[in-house]
Order: sequence, then C-alpha cells, then structure tokens
Amino acid sequence: MKRLDFLRVAGIGVMAPFATLKTETLKAEKRSPKIVRNREGRKLNVLGDKMTFKFTGEETGGYLTLIEQNNEPGVGIPLHVHEDEDEIFRVIEGELEITIGGETTVLNAGDTAFAPRGIPHTWRVIGDHPAKVDLSFFPAGLEKMFEELASLPSGPPDMEKVTEICGRYNVRFV
Repeated sequence: MKRLDFLRVAGIGVMAPFATLKTETLKAEKRSPKIVRNREGRKLNVLGDKMTFKFTGEETGGYLTLIEQNNEPGVGIPLHVHEDEDEIFRVIEGELEITIGGETTVLNAGDTAFAPRGIPHTWRVIGDHPAKVDLSFFPAGLEKMFEELASLPSGPPDMEKVTEICGRYNVRFV
C-alpha cells in the first residue's frame, strides 16, 4: 500500500487534511526547499488582519499556504465557510477565541485547531496582548483572495465587494 493511501485509510493525525489532495500536486519537482526566518515573508494588511505569507502555493506546488498573523486584541473575522480548503490554526503567542461548527473555545500559545472545509468558523484575538498565529490552508490558493482583499482601498470595507471577491474563491459569510 502506498504511504499516502495508508495515511488516508488510517486517518493519521495531521495527515488528514492532505488526504484529499491529488497525488499529482505532491510531486517534488514542483517544489524547492525554502527557509523563512522569523521576521521574513511578504506582509499584507487584509482589512485589518496583519498577515505575513511564509509559504504560498507557488512555492509548495499547490500543496499548502502558510500565513503568520500578528494581530491586536479585538481583531477577528466574521463567521464564514471555505468550500475548497481545510484550515489549521496554531497559536504561537497570545489568545484566540475560535468557533468551529458551533463550538467556541479559547486557544492559547501552543494550542492548535482544525477547521475542515464546509464547516462554518470564526476567530477573534482576545486578552490584553497581541496574538501571533500560524494559519495553514490545504490545498494552497487562498493567498490569491487575500492579495485581492489587501488591494481594496483603506477605510471601512465595502462588504459587497469583499463578499464578491471571497465568493470567487468559494468562501462565503454565514
């Protein structure tokens, strides 16, 4: 039995989000090694959500996107659903209140949560200190949506435009 097939059948730990990826997206020739240091990466402000792209689909052969968020208390995202991507949240510093599928909890440094595609989820930084959170998306591609959102004019967001952009990437607010 091939390793990916074994992991898919066994449902082993963090490999679960990879089980839906097509084998051809995992070919090593589409990827090159890369080191990203602590303060490195492409920085974007996405409607107040401060993101640093660490790895994109272009760099991982479509396999995953890894984004670091550094946000102040109160910053959050409304309840939404990704139809095409699974998402993993890993809190590095601070506190994140997260709701996935109707269950709300607080994640502290070292805690991790999995939001499968198709399941409504939301998050908000809580507490008295900023939060540093790594977001992983499987498969990659959602970084293109964030780039479009970051290019919108500053000020209060035009939610009709935001909804239209997100809809093109099969992300909808609920």
